[in-house]
Parts: sequence; structure tokens; C-alpha cells
Amino acid sequence: MKKGQKSEAATPENGQKKLTLGDYAHQVIGEHYSAVIQEEESVLADHQPEHLHHMRVGTRRLRTALQVFRSVANLPKAARETRLRDLARVLGEVRDLDVQIAILKQDYLPQISPSEQALLEKAIADLQKRRPKVFKKMKSALRSDRYSALRQGYTDWMAQPSYGAIAELSILSLLPDLLTPLLSELLLHPGWLISAQLVLNQQTDSENALVLHDLRKLCKHVRYEAEFFTSFYGKDFQKWIKEIKGLQENLGTFQDTQVLLDLLSQGLAPLEQLPELQAVIQKKQALALSNWDALRQKYLKSDYRYHLHQMLLQPTSIAPLLKSAIDPSIAQN
Repeated sequence: MKKGQKSEAATPENGQKKLTLGDYAHQVIGEHYSAVIQEEESVLADHQPEHLHHMRVGTRRLRTALQVFRSVANLPKAARETRLRDLARVLGEVRDLDVQIAILKQDYLPQISPSEQALLEKAIADLQKRRPKVFKKMKSALRSDRYSALRQGYTDWMAQPSYGAIAELSILSLLPDLLTPLLSELLLHPGWLISAQLVLNQQTDSENALVLHDLRKLCKHVRYEAEFFTSFYGKDFQKWIKEIKGLQENLGTFQDTQVLLDLLSQGLAPLEQLPELQAVIQKKQALALSNWDALRQKYLKSDYRYHLHQMLLQPTSIAPLLKSAIDPSIAQN
């Protein structure tokens, strides 16, 4: 489809105007792009860490949207997924540092003795010294010509969208094709075969821990993509998204402990002098994986896997083109 030509809504379906894949792609990409750029000034002001978190999440969601609609939206080179990946990387360097500092202060420091607190406070101070450098790098990226070109690329495409031919088709007929491949990737992940005890008994950089980390990233991607289409499915679909979100968060907590142990072992603090901290970390790891074995067994059962596939094959409705495709309660997480 030529540049500037929007997809056309054809015949009514069940008395409603047909919502095309192109229409929906334009809406989702536009809203998630807006969610990113509205945080720029607050991120650069650096007063509240939540703004950086929201901008990073918005960038991830926008990247997911581009991957979902890659055969639909013909975006200019400056606005493509690889450019967003680079942006997400510099945002992530600052955000990850903020998260580790906050976790050390709020979760671990109050639970150990004064002697260990002194060592941990030194580690926190060392992390805080690193922040100005990574923040400067992020600030330069947000003020660069490359980022300006990215913004202009989205502005131009939103005003005059260019689509592939598939954009003219009804989104209702394509929903299973969009979602089923991702579900298959999730169900075939080797992480479901790894028990909690196997991971907890191994070292920080064990292969099994890395596999669960990869599963966590896939869960996040699955969740973001599924949330684009909640208005087309019922309560079972929403329940599944909630389940995936909980799994992602628990595996994320476990991964945070792995990153912390890795930082400490690289010289941030003498780990052998922090037995209380190690005990607290181990307790947090066990709690994060407390329901993992039950959940992974559920996902290994053929009847549940069949249920998930059948659910995706049966969208409950086709909504008219809505004012917002994003649920505000989930857009910033």
C-alpha cells in the first residue's frame, strides 16, 4: 500500500464497521510512541525515577508493537525496531542501576547487622558513583540527532502511514495467526523443564539460571503482545495474562538476586564477609520460586496447553476502533 494511503474499512461484520489490521496497528503504535515521548522532559529532569521506568517500559512495548505489526506497518528506517533497541539499552543502564540501589537500601540493608550494613553501604555508595556517567550517556542519547530522527520518523509515519497489503484485512480473522506462534514459542521453551531446587542449588551464573532468565524475557514479550488484544477476548484471556505477569515478576525478582550476587562477587563488596546478606538473598530467591514448580507442571500438561490454543482461536468479539487501545492500568508496567 502506498505511503499516505490508509487501509479502508470494508463491509460491516455483525453490524459493525470492519476494523482492519492497519487501523489497529496505526492506533497501537501511535499510542505507545506517545507514551514514550511524554516522559522525555521528566526523565531529563531526573527528579522521580518512575518517569525513567515508564519511558523504558513504553520503549519496550513500542518495540513489541513493531515486531507484532512488522508485516503491516512500513516505517521509515529512523523509526525501526533496531533504533528503539538502542534507546532501550541506554535507558536500561540507568534504570537497572537505580533498581539495584533501591533494592539494597530498602530490601536488604534493614535486615542485616550494623557490621554488614557498613559494607553494604559502601557498595551502595560505589553504585551511586557510577550513576552520573551512565545518566550523562543517556542524556546525550536523548539529545542526539539520531533520537531526533527517530522522533521525526514516527511523526511523519503517523501523519502519512504506509502499509503492507495485509493491512487491509480484518483484524478479527487474523488474531489467531498473530498470537498462536508466540504461544507456541512460550510452550516450547526449555525453562519449563527446570525445577526450582535445581536452580537454587546451583551457582549464580549456572546455565539453568540463564535459561529461566530467558524465559522471563519471553514472558514479558508474550504479555506485552497479548495485552494489545485484550478487547477481543474474554475473561480466560485476561486471567492468562495475569498469570504470565505474575510469573514474569517472580522470575524477575529471582534474576535481580542473581545480578546482585554477580555484582558483589565482582568486587562491589566482599561476599564472604556478608553471611547475613547471603542468607537474606537465598530466602528471597526461595520465595520468588515458591510456586514455580506447580506452575511449570501446569504448563507441561497437555490439556492446559490445548486450552490455551483453543482460547486464542476463539476471539469473543470485534470492538469498533476505540479511542485508546491501551489500558492505563497496565501501560506503565
